[in-house]
Amino acid sequence: MRRRTLLGGAVAAPLLAACSGGGGGTDSGGRTTLSYGMWDPAQLPGMEKIIAAFRKRNPQISVRIQLTPWASYWTTLKTSMRGGTAPDVFWMNAVNFQLYAANGVLEPLSGHIKADATPVGRHPKALVKLYSYQGTQYGLPKDFDTIGLWYNKQLFDKAGITYPDASWTWDDVRDAAAELTDPSRRVHGFAAEMDRQIKIYPAICAADGHVLENGRSGFGDERSIDGMRFLTDMIDRGWSPPQSAMVESVGRVRYWSEKVAMNYDLSAMAGQMYAVPALKDHGGIAVLPKGKRRATIIHGLANVISAKSDKKAAAWKFVHFMAGREAAEIQARAGVTISSYEGTQDAWLKSMPEFDLEHFLEMQEYAVPYPSSKNTAVWENLQYPLLGAAFSGKGGIESAARTLGEQMDRALKEERDS
Repeated sequence: MRRRTLLGGAVAAPLLAACSGGGGGTDSGGRTTLSYGMWDPAQLPGMEKIIAAFRKRNPQISVRIQLTPWASYWTTLKTSMRGGTAPDVFWMNAVNFQLYAANGVLEPLSGHIKADATPVGRHPKALVKLYSYQGTQYGLPKDFDTIGLWYNKQLFDKAGITYPDASWTWDDVRDAAAELTDPSRRVHGFAAEMDRQIKIYPAICAADGHVLENGRSGFGDERSIDGMRFLTDMIDRGWSPPQSAMVESVGRVRYWSEKVAMNYDLSAMAGQMYAVPALKDHGGIAVLPKGKRRATIIHGLANVISAKSDKKAAAWKFVHFMAGREAAEIQARAGVTISSYEGTQDAWLKSMPEFDLEHFLEMQEYAVPYPSSKNTAVWENLQYPLLGAAFSGKGGIESAARTLGEQMDRALKEERDS
């Protein structure tokens, strides 16, 4: 896969030449106005408070938020880079990071970090590493999420089943899913949908398999197949809706509607769960059950600077501030996501006291970083078409996974050769 295709029709040189910060302003004196790109409206109030705190310390710098919906964020970002209107600072995720870093559109931060003693060490090492490319740091974490087991206490009580805890294994989940499934009420014990971050990757890692290692796919590994079989068996036995039934009503929505008793989901969904009266009352959280080992997936967003911004000095001051304790504490109090700065999560925990949110923090100990490469989206897009039948109750997860592994390896080879 060549860069022309990956960057939506723009070859590398024109992309780099056109990438400049939008919003006006200057670093040469007077007031500077930075543009800040993000996609989550739920985090907008918290980010506005962080910007206000930043302004108190840096009255000469204004920050204007550019909120773009997730569905169009990456397309809009690429277009703005080509058109010279890219935000000076913007959100980055692991899926897209290496592609952007490899094409030179992100400002290297290692020198800035060293000069200003930015407290990078107070953020999870796995997240810091996610935003390093070829030995250079390009992004600084702002938050993180892990995956936990959400369960409906009321449905467990009705079935007379003890709540999940740290002792649970896959066998416990299977047994509970069988008992909790009630066809007459259209209730399933578990939602084994085809979701890579929330279901597939955690299951593969818990089976002691891997998604990507040393530039090679792990989908064909027997251990990885065992992990995916844990999910597809739930569907085959009728304890989970098939993927074909979860296209319109995903596992999360079924859990909200109390039609699924157990569901793997993100810590970042806690706020939305909390807003559902029934779940606030009897929604529970546990660490993910143990397969061959304990595992969850850790991911988080980072703040990055456009390499062609004409306000880099101001942009760095903003990014440096957001990597510090004060910004992290403001973000934690907002209760939307877990701040990645060590020791600032208490405010997030206290924002939803009815939930056992501390389990999401406990799982950092054995969390596996979200797998990524330079062209992550290319091989991730192979997963759903190839695994769809197996996740819809038609069997064949073994052959589907091996085929996926072969095709992913070809995509990774093209990535290395590009």
